[in-house]
Amino acid sequence: MFDLITTTTLIYLLSYIVAVVSGHFFVRIILRMYPLPEKGGLEGAGAIIGILERIFTLTLVLIGQYTALALILTAKSIARFEELKNRKFAEYYLIGTLSSILFAMLIGIFTLWVLKIL
Repeated sequence: MFDLITTTTLIYLLSYIVAVVSGHFFVRIILRMYPLPEKGGLEGAGAIIGILERIFTLTLVLIGQYTALALILTAKSIARFEELKNRKFAEYYLIGTLSSILFAMLIGIFTLWVLKIL
């Protein structure tokens, strides 16, 4: 019993580490293909927002609340409403957000699959 609990806990922990760390690099690689010329906002804030986004996404997938993922997109869109009027920024924003959410969702789905095998 203890071994199953330990294994399950390690699988969950590993999935969060992969979603946060690997997801960061995955999104950065994708966004390098579409750089924005102007920079604004707090230094490093985008990376922190992405990390939180992947943690929330992974958690929602692991508890089966896929429809709640819309809250992430809504919150980010409200915060960036004015900036989304700029087409280049809007496309950059969507590429980053959707690639981040997709990565975390895939890690979550894979984690659930692994846990079913146990």
